[in-house]
Amino acid sequence: MFIFDKTLIMNATLDLLKGLHPGHYLENELKKRKISKKEFAESVHEHLQTIVSITKAKRKFTPALSLKTEDFLHLEEGFILTLQAFYEIKKAKAQVDTTKPDLTKIRPILFWDTDIDKIQWHKEKESVIKRVSERGNEQEKEEIRRFYKL
Repeated sequence: MFIFDKTLIMNATLDLLKGLHPGHYLENELKKRKISKKEFAESVHEHLQTIVSITKAKRKFTPALSLKTEDFLHLEEGFILTLQAFYEIKKAKAQVDTTKPDLTKIRPILFWDTDIDKIQWHKEKESVIKRVSERGNEQEKEEIRRFYKL
């Protein structure tokens, strides 16, 4: 006889769904269960437009709606908001500029002989690493290690 650990199952499911908007998950669950969005909206006492916006990833889940959704679909409490958090993290990571390091952590004087905004960070990688390792402070070195994944 197997005993299933709900946390283990939820974590495995989350690993598969990380970065997916929870609205897409909801849409898939409703289709699987043959429940219309209108029927679902009425069951959780929410406007149909809200549910449609969420399933199109144009709107976030609120904590209140997530609890009602989890209750309706018999999901682990916190599952929907956890999906929402992973989705927000994925969006934030995509907005991070990967073409240059965080210049708020690097003193322009370190590159006194050039315009810091015109440095081709990937093309001049070796020179940048050498200069920062020789003349940079600990924060600058850490930022260069982070940027170049050293």
